Amino acid sequence: MVEITEKAPPEIDRYRQRALIVGAVALLLCLVGLVLDRSQFFKSYLLAFVFWIGIPLGSWAILMLQHMSGGQWGLVIRRVLEASTRTFPWMVVLFIPVAIGTALGAIYVWMRPDDAAVSEHLRELIHNKQAYLNLPFFLVRALFYFAMWNLWTYMLNKYSREQDRTGERQLTSKMQGWSGPGLVMFGLTVTFASIDWVMSLEPGWYSAIFGMLFMGGQGLSAMAFVIVMMARLSHHEPLSLVVKPKHMHDLGKLLLAFLMLWAYFAFSQFLIIWSGNIPEEAGWYTRRLNSGWKYIALAIVLIHFALPFVLLLSRDLKRNARTLSVVAITILIMRYVDLYWLTGPEFHEGHFTVSWMDLLMPIGIGGLWLWYFFGQLKARPLLPVQDPYLDEVLAPSSGH
Repeated sequence: MVEITEKAPPEIDRYRQRALIVGAVALLLCLVGLVLDRSQFFKSYLLAFVFWIGIPLGSWAILMLQHMSGGQWGLVIRRVLEASTRTFPWMVVLFIPVAIGTALGAIYVWMRPDDAAVSEHLRELIHNKQAYLNLPFFLVRALFYFAMWNLWTYMLNKYSREQDRTGERQLTSKMQGWSGPGLVMFGLTVTFASIDWVMSLEPGWYSAIFGMLFMGGQGLSAMAFVIVMMARLSHHEPLSLVVKPKHMHDLGKLLLAFLMLWAYFAFSQFLIIWSGNIPEEAGWYTRRLNSGWKYIALAIVLIHFALPFVLLLSRDLKRNARTLSVVAITILIMRYVDLYWLTGPEFHEGHFTVSWMDLLMPIGIGGLWLWYFFGQLKARPLLPVQDPYLDEVLAPSSGH
């Protein structure tokens, strides 16, 4: 009999401590960079922040999809997803340096239109968009995004906790009721957040599917992260008694689906803009397909998509938690590389440059995020103990 009331294994405390130590050391080193190159510090911080917030955002979307659709795969990973979404209050704190860097004009060119390096054409574009691209409205929008993300995840986690305590079946309907509108809110807020935080790095460029590209990438990041966590947690009770190869197989298929979705959005954006051949739009890709950036683009095509795509076609690989987690880790690393490819040419005026802070900052922010995540994960049972469909997961099965 599976002890489904057992909380996270004691190893979580060790993971949490290590994450805090590594993250704190990396951020302390980056503070030296703040003194040496303030602008680069904030640019690297924005990149790392956008990467890490993609995991709780993607987890929120997958959690709502699971509430709407059901399925054993979702019950097994629900606690990891919920713990990830409960990091949104912490992400509000981690957003503060982004707000400070924006206020100082160290990140976005629209905060310093009178800079001598800004062309007259770009200065005119910034002036025309001043009603939207200004600091007060930028911060108000960010507060709205975080308010919505925290509200929805609070309600979903509240009903889930109540179901653990009471076992009321109607709570499942309540979580479904919040998930439908929540998916709409996810689409709206992520679209505008991606415009504010990334696309506005170049005020003169725009893409109609930029938000969908980020939504696909966040879902991919979240699923890859969940697989890494499940591969690790499945070595410890109670998940070691529950997670079977068939569950990892299902997660692997979902990872493949999100990979194809992200690739579809990325290629569609490229195809539409490149075939249109409008200078204001095509120039964005031209900068990313020249100098050293073209090698990053090639790596994204080969390592971020082609290699994982081929590997995830293997049924045996998807049923093996260890090999599947290796693929997931590779995808997570390449997600960061992809975000660097999206932002770097604007930060470095088209020249290919990698700062040591670009490498340390994601480790620093990631360490603090993981420390908070593990704290949330250990706070509740690793399985939704009173979910009406949990018996299906616990029932003996030979798999498929």
